[in-house]
Amino acid sequence: MSQAILRTDRIKLFPLSDEHLEHEIELDADPEVMRYITGRARSREEVEVFHRQRLAAAGRVAGLGFWAGFVEGQFVGWWILEPPTRVGQGPIEGQAELGYRLLRRCWRQGLASEGARELVRHGFEDLRLTRVFAETMAVNTASRATMTAIGMQHVRTFHLDWEEPLPGSHLGEVEYAITREQWLAYQATRA
Repeated sequence: MSQAILRTDRIKLFPLSDEHLEHEIELDADPEVMRYITGRARSREEVEVFHRQRLAAAGRVAGLGFWAGFVEGQFVGWWILEPPTRVGQGPIEGQAELGYRLLRRCWRQGLASEGARELVRHGFEDLRLTRVFAETMAVNTASRATMTAIGMQHVRTFHLDWEEPLPGSHLGEVEYAITREQWLAYQATRA
């Protein structure tokens, strides 16, 4: 199964491709967007390396990968559902990590949660996943609010070894997750 094109009321999510590279460069060039990821903007060369890795993610597990999001034909950011890649993230089978990154001008419009909600739906309904999780720095309150808004629950706080610690990294990382059963119950409350 290849990646599907997904849609919400406002967002069209297309499987990431080479035609999206310039958008990724714009996104990662903003140090505020990258504040809780690298703490600095990425160079074009760095983004090109990550672009290849993002494209490769779609080949690891059928149906998973990165999606470029557009509202009224304008790029707003990307969303991911990818298999766990780091030790300690649990078994790969049946679960995926959710992520999102939006252009700063698209913040605080509900787009992160709208796209994330669609990827979680896709994961559970179309791909038959059993669990979706997301991680961020504990100090990233905006991302944590997005996770909560889509029904995810805090699972744990943990610490990573940072070569160059970011401000707030001493407070750790957080993992939020939702199982298919929790998602079905959450959907019933929204109906």
